[in-house]
Amino acid sequence: MGAVDLTPAPGAVPPPPGAYRVPARYGYPETPVETTTRLRPVPPRQRWRAPVAAACVVLGLGLIGGAATGAWLTGDSSAEPTRTPYTAGRTVWHSVPVDTLFPRTLKGTGAGPGGTNRTWTRLAVAADSDCSKGLDPLLRTTLRSVGCERMVRATYTDSTRSAVTTVGMVVTEADAAGMQALNTRFTEQKLAARKDLMPRTYAPEGTVAAGFGDRQRASWTVRPLTEIPAVVFAVSGFADARTVAEPQPADAATRTPATTDIAQAGLGHEAKGIADRVERGLRTTVTDLVEPPA
Repeated sequence: MGAVDLTPAPGAVPPPPGAYRVPARYGYPETPVETTTRLRPVPPRQRWRAPVAAACVVLGLGLIGGAATGAWLTGDSSAEPTRTPYTAGRTVWHSVPVDTLFPRTLKGTGAGPGGTNRTWTRLAVAADSDCSKGLDPLLRTTLRSVGCERMVRATYTDSTRSAVTTVGMVVTEADAAGMQALNTRFTEQKLAARKDLMPRTYAPEGTVAAGFGDRQRASWTVRPLTEIPAVVFAVSGFADARTVAEPQPADAATRTPATTDIAQAGLGHEAKGIADRVERGLRTTVTDLVEPPA
């Protein structure tokens, strides 16, 4: 291999000391390497999008407002649950005035023995409670199939103040089928005539009914209703607190001829007559709640 001539050509400028010499064979300067990354092109903003989005929002709000206004103007109650005798009846114990459920005075035209008239005056109203206070254990067991939402009671006396009667209602948790089944059971098994299924008394202190306890119960009635989730009951006795050895169901004590002391005293008529009127008032109240008068 021959020697390389490193002598600068005539007129050439020698490189500074330490600089890198580009080999003569390339013949052109080195181009720097590209160090940036190409970005994805951004499309130009489309001016029509904002007005269209705003128009959609306005249209949506208009439709919602129009529907709400239409429902208000037409009285559309589709948003509210439909009231039935069962939904309304389940609320009477706390939504209806006590004087509506248990009027201060009850008129019993033709409700006494032989069609005589009766007038009953309310002595006191018990605080609403569960069924443990107003029903014996066996009667509570019998009503277990329909449940006990709440119980309300009141005690009345007749115009002579010789008889006292506790009347009340158990508001149940059952539907129509459950109440119909209970009513059928009471009818077929004659449960309303069983002495061990008598309701308890409410004996307000300081009244003629203060001595009206379990041993003073003389006649009674228990009625499971089918149109309303309620069981209406009443139990009567003598106001002088005498003990009754053989209580008699109201249906039996109101039949003629009246031979027992209970029947002759009209205690069967007391229980039946007061229960009739409280039940009648309850039905009217529930009807008004479901179909308010115009």
